[in-house]
Amino acid sequence: MILLRSLKSQIVSRVFFSEFFRSKSSFAFAMSEGLKEIQERSQVGKEKVPYKSRYDIRRNKNKRLWEDETRTPEEIAAKKASMTPEDKLKRKKSVLLMGYSGANYFGMQRNPGQKTIEEDLFVAMFKNKWITEESFNQAQYANFQRAARTDKGVSASRQICSMKLPDEVDVETLNKDLPDQIKVFCVRRVTKGFNSKEQCDARTYSYTLPTIAFADHSETVEMEKYRAPAEKLEKMNELLKMFLGTKNFHNFTSRKEFIDPSSKRYIISFKCEAPRVEGEVEYCTIKIKGQSFMLHQIRKMVGLTLAVLRGHTDPPTINRAFTADRLDLPMAPGLGLVLDQVHYDRYNRRYGVDGIHKSLEWDELEPEIKAFGDKFIYPTIYETELKDKSMALWLETLHYHSYTVRPEDLEKSAAQEKEPTDDVEVKVENTLKDEDDKDN
Repeated sequence: MILLRSLKSQIVSRVFFSEFFRSKSSFAFAMSEGLKEIQERSQVGKEKVPYKSRYDIRRNKNKRLWEDETRTPEEIAAKKASMTPEDKLKRKKSVLLMGYSGANYFGMQRNPGQKTIEEDLFVAMFKNKWITEESFNQAQYANFQRAARTDKGVSASRQICSMKLPDEVDVETLNKDLPDQIKVFCVRRVTKGFNSKEQCDARTYSYTLPTIAFADHSETVEMEKYRAPAEKLEKMNELLKMFLGTKNFHNFTSRKEFIDPSSKRYIISFKCEAPRVEGEVEYCTIKIKGQSFMLHQIRKMVGLTLAVLRGHTDPPTINRAFTADRLDLPMAPGLGLVLDQVHYDRYNRRYGVDGIHKSLEWDELEPEIKAFGDKFIYPTIYETELKDKSMALWLETLHYHSYTVRPEDLEKSAAQEKEPTDDVEVKVENTLKDEDDKDN
C-alpha cells in the first residue's frame, strides 16, 4: 500500500513539473516573438545610416582648400586609377628642420594669394615628390604642422615642421629648388603621433636691435656713434627679470581679456646679451625663452622695457601691466625678431634613448645653422636697419603713448559703474580666439 502511494506521488510530481516547464517555455517563446515583431515594425520606412567617424568630422571641419573642389566622382575615380608609384609610397611621420629669412615674406603660414615661407616650401616638396598632389592642395593630408607661426618679416634659425614623408628624401636636391633665403637642414623620423606644436615644451626667440634704443629720451645721439654704457645694460637686465614666471599678459597682445585663462604665460628666461659692433653700428641681442607666446607679445614686452629704460614711464608700469587695467603700451618693430630654437625636452627623454628614434637636438648641425644665419638672416637685419632706420623712427613715437588706462576703457568702466547691478546676473562669455605661438 505504501509502495503504491509513493509511486503515485512520483507520477503526479513528474506530470506537474513537465506542465510547468512547458508553460514557461511557451511564455519565453511568446515574448521572443513579440520583441521581434516590435523591432520589425520600428524599422519600417527607415534606412540604415552609415557610420561616420568623429575624427573625420573634426579633421574636415576647418579645412581650407587651396583650389576649388569641382571634380565629379568619375574624375576622382579616374585620378585614383592614374596614381603613380610615387603617389603610392608609404609615408611616415618625420620632422623637418629649416631656417629662413622672413624679409619680403608675409609670414610663415600658407595664405592664398600671398608670398609665404610655406608656399615656397610646398612647391619645392611637390616638385621633388616628397608630397602628393592632394597634400600639396590640402596640407592636412600630410599631417603638416609647424612648431610656431611667424608673422610678416620674422625669421627663424631652427623652425620645426612635422609631416608624413617618404623614407628616403634628398635634402640637397630640395634645397636647390628653394630660394636662397630658405634652407632645410635635415629630415628626421619621429614617433607616429608626434606633433611639432603640441609636443613642444618651450620656444626661444631672439630680438636684435641697435643700442641707440637704450639712450635716454632727452639725449640727442647718432646711431653710428652711440655706444651703450655698462650701467644701461645692467638696468636693462633688471627690468627684463620683472617678466619672469607666470604672469597675465593680456596687455601685451590683442583681443584678450584679463579673465581669459589663455592670457597667462610662463616666461623661463629673458636676458640682454653683450653688445657687438656690426659695421659702424652697435647692436644687442635680447633672448627670451617661454612655454608659448601670443600675437605681438614679445614685441610689446620689448617695447615697454625700452620705454621704461629711456625714461618715458616708471618701472612700476611693468607690474601694473599684469593687472586687470587695460594700458596703452608701445610695440617694438618686427625687424630683428627671430625664432631661435624649439625645445622638445620631454620627447628627448622618452624616445631619444629608445634605440629606435633620434633625439630632436641638432648639435652636429650647429656650424651649418650658424653659417646660414650669418649669411642670410642677420645681415638682412643690419642692412635693413641701416637703410630704413625703423628702430630710430619708432623711438620718436614713444612719447605719444600714455602708459596708463586707455581713455576708451575709462569711459567704458565709468558707464558700467553707473548701470544698476542689484539683482542682475552678469554673464561673461569668452569668444576670443587663441593666437597661441603667433607672436611675432
